[in-house]
Amino acid sequence: MIRKGMKLYSILFGVCPKCHQESMYQNKNPYVLSEVIKMRESCSHCHTKYQIEPSFFYGSMYVSYAVGIAFAVAAFIISYNILEFSLMIAFISIIGTLIVFAPIIMRLSRNIWINIFMSYDKELASKGSEKQS
Repeated sequence: MIRKGMKLYSILFGVCPKCHQESMYQNKNPYVLSEVIKMRESCSHCHTKYQIEPSFFYGSMYVSYAVGIAFAVAAFIISYNILEFSLMIAFISIIGTLIVFAPIIMRLSRNIWINIFMSYDKELASKGSEKQS
C-alpha cells in the first residue's frame, strides 16, 4: 500500500517531497496543457522551496527519456504480445501512447527528479499539522 512517508507517494501524487501535505503543482490536472508544468514556488505547509537552483528541472529531461521509454515498451508489449496486433499497429500504439501520456510523463519525471534530492521529513509534516490544530 502506498502511503504518506514513502517516496513513491510523493512521486505518484506530485506532493511536496518533504511533508507530503500539498501538491507541488498549481493545477492537479496534468491535462490542462497550459498549466502542465506550472509549479508553486514553495510548499505552504512546510515552506520547502521546490526550485533548488536556477534551471533545476532541466535534469528531469533525462528522467523523462527513461520514463518515456518505459511507457513505449509497455505499449509495445501490450499491443504486440498481448493483443497480438501487427508490428505496424504496435508502433502506432507506441506513438499514440507517448502523445496521450506526455503530460503525465512530464510531471512524473519532475516528481522523480526532485525526490532524488529531497526526502520525507516526519518532523516537518507533524509541525504543520500541529499549527493547523
